[in-house]
Amino acid sequence: MHIAVLGAGWAGLAAGLLAARQGHRVTLLEAARSLGGRARALAANLPDGRAVTLDNGQHLLIGAYTQTLALMRSLGIDPHSVLLRMPLTLRFPDGRGLRFPDWPAPWDAVGAIAGARGWTLADKYMLLRTAVLWRRRGFECPASASVDDICSRLTTRVRQELIDPLCVSALNTPPGRASAQVFLRVLRDAMFGVSGASRLLLPRVDLSALFPHAAATAIVRAGGQVLLGRRVERLVPNGVSGWLVEATPFDAVLLCTDATESARLLERSAQTASAATAQMLHDWSATARGLQFESIATVYAWAPQAALAEPMLALRSGPGAPAQFVFDRGQLGGPGGLL
Repeated sequence: MHIAVLGAGWAGLAAGLLAARQGHRVTLLEAARSLGGRARALAANLPDGRAVTLDNGQHLLIGAYTQTLALMRSLGIDPHSVLLRMPLTLRFPDGRGLRFPDWPAPWDAVGAIAGARGWTLADKYMLLRTAVLWRRRGFECPASASVDDICSRLTTRVRQELIDPLCVSALNTPPGRASAQVFLRVLRDAMFGVSGASRLLLPRVDLSALFPHAAATAIVRAGGQVLLGRRVERLVPNGVSGWLVEATPFDAVLLCTDATESARLLERSAQTASAATAQMLHDWSATARGLQFESIATVYAWAPQAALAEPMLALRSGPGAPAQFVFDRGQLGGPGGLL
């Protein structure tokens, strides 16, 4: 088949790579002029004039991302070389917080809770008691429950120093609106799953070098195309099941853009589709439009004499800052003093 993949973020690149390996002819189209989507490199200059490669967000991985790591290995990327492995740590600049010991799961989580700095016995007891209850229930809960609902008995300190930062960083949604079922699935996989699943994997290279560039190269080597700066405005039905993308016929189209962009594209496409197809596209677009998004802000600070105690530290949360983390790029392959 000739397949169009719209969007060259990690999802689009993974989809295009898999399709190419299955023998399909892939054309990947990306509106931006760079690969990686939300996790990509940006060229910039430091205040002293030196060129530097920044990241669009300090994205990190965890050991539970087994399929992502396997995909990287299949491209010849050694995760041990490009990622700094460290125990799951939620330490604050004052030294308080948790650090997982290098123990088998789930005892590493138990050890982290028991040894949490600055926590009272009541803090630790309530969290351990609640975690045991979640585990007994198979990390399942009513579909309508929020993270606030299932954590209501936890102490304020545990909520502020563990639950809220984990919830916002994993789901990008405040605990009052975040799905408890999805959050419990994250906890199950990351903290109570297989050994090593909770490990933090911090990039030592820029995010484009971590996966996007290698994936795009592999697609091209398999006979595909990767076209940057190509924003698709409309899909035109072509025959029984095909589509025209910028006047080029394709057997299938994979939308690997965000929901808002996908809905915009399909709403325009419905204008030239048959009544049945147009209704299907409108229904799908309406569902996508109903999704809500929260913004993520990334701030770079330049402090030439600064060095953090850890490559990553958590910062205190508040009403306007529900989860914040600071990374020392000097400890992650970048110039010293870049935070």
